[in-house]
Amino acid sequence: MADQISSLKTGIKYKKTPIGKIPVDWEVARLKKIATAFYNGGTPDTTNKNYWNGSIPWITGADFENQKVKPIRRYITPDGVKNSATNVIPKGNLLIVTRTGVGKLAIAPFDIAISQDITGVILDSQKASPEFIYWYLDFISSKLKSTIQGTSINGLLRADLEEIDLPLPIVSEQKIIAQILTTLDEVIDKTSQIIEKTKVAKKGLMQKLLTRGIDYKKFKKTEIGEIPIEWEVMRLKDVCAEIYRYPTYYNIEYVEQGSGVPEIRGELIKNNGELSNNLSEYRYISKETSLKFPRTILHEGDFVLSVRGTMGKIGFIPSYLENSNMTANLMRISPNHEKVYPPWMKQFLISDFFQSRLHAASSATTIKTIKAPELKQIELALPPFREQKKIADILSSADEKIEKETRHKEQLESLKKGLMQVLLTGKVRVSV
Repeated sequence: MADQISSLKTGIKYKKTPIGKIPVDWEVARLKKIATAFYNGGTPDTTNKNYWNGSIPWITGADFENQKVKPIRRYITPDGVKNSATNVIPKGNLLIVTRTGVGKLAIAPFDIAISQDITGVILDSQKASPEFIYWYLDFISSKLKSTIQGTSINGLLRADLEEIDLPLPIVSEQKIIAQILTTLDEVIDKTSQIIEKTKVAKKGLMQKLLTRGIDYKKFKKTEIGEIPIEWEVMRLKDVCAEIYRYPTYYNIEYVEQGSGVPEIRGELIKNNGELSNNLSEYRYISKETSLKFPRTILHEGDFVLSVRGTMGKIGFIPSYLENSNMTANLMRISPNHEKVYPPWMKQFLISDFFQSRLHAASSATTIKTIKAPELKQIELALPPFREQKKIADILSSADEKIEKETRHKEQLESLKKGLMQVLLTGKVRVSV
């Protein structure tokens, strides 16, 4: 991929156009000038069984995700096509959502019938590569959305779609640009698949290790199910030094980052049991204010639990957040470090086992919440301390892999964004 990109050469000239500066040897063309046909879609009569459950895939705007067609949910018959406004768009052509979900688009992965949410666009292959036009429309998708804002029309009019201006290098250059971006996108997809597979594998490990342990042969029946014979059933209060709900306090004095302590808020808690490590995202409380509420001061190895709204989110307090202070809608869970290994407890608190019991114990109000007395009574199966560490190490290694692949994916997405910016505008040229 990198070999196909050449440095911007001295002497290359650019010209001003309605879509910005582009190389002088590129053209600007309206979509209607490079298309041979535009096709509307439709929905076969849903009450007629003869039109449905056939062999022809049929999609709506809801069937697009990440600028691709999701797994097909519905199929129609040839009669369904014949007796409705739908059209079958041949594989490899553009699918553009022009009603609900404007801004979504895809390349047809196979011959596919479309609903009235979608416009199929057939391009003149002598003038344009569908993949290049796809990437440029993806690049300007926010502009497509803005086209319909402030109007009473729920969608992108055909006339407006046809008039979209597009940069147009020669077709061979279009194809190389599209291939670079498509290749990178495929790497991103593979990375996403690795992340999801690792998450699934970790979930299975959690189910096994947090209830069955490592290589046990003998088990005992308990009130929370069958557990290894050496484990104990305890309540959360039995393994914690303190569980404390925040007080209601007002008139918080906020200060600059360097002269206060971080304030932990629910939105800073990530789904993996960690808190944001970007300290610029935090607000800072004056030390004097924080000291007025000593029971909400947090220490390394403590946890914060979101108790309202997105109830159940868990955040582990690392060393760099020592002496931070929590704000409203959080509860402090301070484990007894002689009984519980904090990394093991993190895995327990984010597990389905704990989360299901947390929600079962919550108040049945419009907004779910949990009080400290109810939280303290939640039961857990406690392994010996040494085994807690082994279990935590196994699960933490899976977390590290997920985190590593997530960072890699973010880097690839940043690279993709940058390449789209320079390749689709001709700021960086490719060798043809």
